[in-house]
Amino acid sequence: MELELIRTYFPNGTNGELYHDGKRICFTIELPWLHNKPQISCIPEERYVLEKRHSKHLGWHLLLKKVKGRELILIHPANDAMKELKGCIAPVSILTAEGKGLRSRIARDKLLNLVYPELEKENNVFITIKSIEHETE
Repeated sequence: MELELIRTYFPNGTNGELYHDGKRICFTIELPWLHNKPQISCIPEERYVLEKRHSKHLGWHLLLKKVKGRELILIHPANDAMKELKGCIAPVSILTAEGKGLRSRIARDKLLNLVYPELEKENNVFITIKSIEHETE
């Protein structure tokens, strides 16, 4: 399974749209791009493998594997990137501002309902992160 995250970068956060087979699953929020500095930047644009993960604090969520220079980059609920994220990606139902959104748990559940059945069948799930290049002509 292939997921695609299309980002738009802003000074106070990174907003995105997460797609599968050309259909939007949800929006996303992340920290601004600060050259992949741990704890304060979103991660580099790349293709990553996803796996299931559970913690007492976050419940069920997703882990991005082999993120260069980073550890424990997750996809988990949050509604304000600057206050709640340290490099992770948060799915949200609605974008409200740069790095902010609403109804993150609903968006997370929608994503997990799509991805977890594939992972339980031991199929690979990938996420490709990229941004939209705008023509300057």
